[in-house]
Amino acid sequence: MFSYITATILGIVEGFTEFLPISSTGHLILVNQFISFDKDFTLLFDIVIQLGAILAVVVLFWKKLWNLNIWYKTIIGVLPAIILGALFAGKIEEKLFNPWTVAIALLVGGIIILLIEKTHSTGSGQSKINSIKDLSFKTAFFIGLVQCLSMIPGTSRSASTIIGAMIFGASRVVATEFSFFLAIPTMVAASAYSLFKYRDLLSISQLSVLAVGFIVAFVVALMVIKFLISYVQKNNFKIFGYYRIILAILIIIYIL
Repeated sequence: MFSYITATILGIVEGFTEFLPISSTGHLILVNQFISFDKDFTLLFDIVIQLGAILAVVVLFWKKLWNLNIWYKTIIGVLPAIILGALFAGKIEEKLFNPWTVAIALLVGGIIILLIEKTHSTGSGQSKINSIKDLSFKTAFFIGLVQCLSMIPGTSRSASTIIGAMIFGASRVVATEFSFFLAIPTMVAASAYSLFKYRDLLSISQLSVLAVGFIVAFVVALMVIKFLISYVQKNNFKIFGYYRIILAILIIIYIL
């Protein structure tokens, strides 16, 4: 019973944080300090429930996913993360999956978000790209390069792609939407890799626990995506920058 409660809590955390620029992996690492499964299953669980959150994107953007032009740009954008992930994922998990890394990445990312928003508010960073159709293949690739920073826990995949897209001239709406699309192949690849890597450790009971986390993450992510789509129409990302900085300070205080 405790395993299902744990799976539910972690599923809520994942669904709530995956698409907000506050780092789902970082939050899961922090929560896992207090409630978690054994080490290997925790790594598998955390990545597979992200796939549940990604399914929410597929459901909500189903019609747009049939646009081949979007897929071409998405594939180009995701190539850097797939290549670097295949080369360094193991080392990153071993060396960087800890509260200190999360705290520093949250802090730095929060400051960058505030600086980017300040640039946009002063008019020196006005959007040139107001539709994914206007997003060039070259820009998609550069956004993908920035997304690679999200392999550092606490950085946030959505934050890195959104910030990267805004730096290269995309509006908040386009940056957020392209972040959703990039998430699909990125997290499918990561989940497939983890399932293959830990396939011998899975039991029937663990599969049911995974299913609970997957479903909870999916449902919560549906609500969060709908909120975020509406939010970025009229608001900036400053609140997320402040949240990251405050959380980073609290983590550092807790560690010390």
